Amino acid sequence: MAQVRSPLVRKPEWQALQDHQATLTDTHMRDLFREDPERFHRFSLAAAGLRLDYSKNRINRDTLPLLTALAKPCGLPAATEAMLSGASINNTENRPALHTALRAPAGSDIRVNGENIVPEVQATLDRMESFVEQVHQGRLTGFRGDTLTDVVSIGIGGSYLGPCMVTEALKPLAREGIHCHYVANIDGTDISEVLRQLKPETTLFLVQSKSFGTQETLANSQLARQWLLDGGASKADLGRHFVAVTANGPAAREFGILDDAIFPMWDWVGGRYSLWSAIGLPIALTLGMDAFRGLLTGARAMDEHFRDAPLQDNMPVVMALLGVWYVNFWGADTHAILTYDEYLKNLPNHLQQLDMESNGKRVDRDGQPVDYETGPVIWG
Repeated sequence: MAQVRSPLVRKPEWQALQDHQATLTDTHMRDLFREDPERFHRFSLAAAGLRLDYSKNRINRDTLPLLTALAKPCGLPAATEAMLSGASINNTENRPALHTALRAPAGSDIRVNGENIVPEVQATLDRMESFVEQVHQGRLTGFRGDTLTDVVSIGIGGSYLGPCMVTEALKPLAREGIHCHYVANIDGTDISEVLRQLKPETTLFLVQSKSFGTQETLANSQLARQWLLDGGASKADLGRHFVAVTANGPAAREFGILDDAIFPMWDWVGGRYSLWSAIGLPIALTLGMDAFRGLLTGARAMDEHFRDAPLQDNMPVVMALLGVWYVNFWGADTHAILTYDEYLKNLPNHLQQLDMESNGKRVDRDGQPVDYETGPVIWG
């Protein structure tokens, strides 16, 4: 059966980019800088406290206008507004992708099925703050009355990669007295090596699972539960040592987690974006709730820039368009993310999931096979 040609590659804007790439094939980067002394200033952006220098790319003054000319007939501005307003842009599951609502300011009105979701998000942040304060002030104690000193986050995928990346990246800002550990591997060696360093009476477990049915997470949680019992805790004591972040409250309660220790996770938050929700409890416990709210504020500033800035001056859009440029017009099928600091060592792993799970598609939004590249392979 012949593959259906994608409307995208038939657009005149696509052909214009192909013709443009041919003019740059033999152009060296040194020539581009020599011909334009203002190249760095011309091809750099600042937004939300970040600076993007994209001057070291195979582009000239014509490239970005041609790329944005492709983005407009593809409906990027309308799609941006649809996402931020809560439209059901996830076609296959018929639901929104509203991680941006997790960092929306109090008082915003963002609706899902006619209901404003911002008050519930804000209420969850307040609950997180109260819980974190109880731990930090020693009011929430272990089964022998000891201060909780270690947090073990049990999850996989986005519920592990995002918080782990942030707590490692911001380790110099960590509070004294709380140490965070992560367990994500079904291999029992992973959790055994973590627990070997800890004491049951001073350890708090976070079970991070939207469905509360993920095999790896449940298996490790059962091991943690037994470790506490073997360490002297009674079944009645387990509620002092377990917290859940999930959309499946009944399953968490059946496991033995108390209602006050169950934090919500919503269907309209994809797992890979979930660090901005209560899945970010390891961040708040390690750095403090003020630092977590600061993260939300920074992300909100970028959301607002993404919503308001013209395409050519829009940092996320420029980065996305450069990705389209390289993978489709230069045949750059892989992309290496090389961090400049050891504290950022987990960033490539997080970006692998964010980028490839979002962009690595074989069909378009209408379910038709694509004959262009939707994204590169990301490497660390």
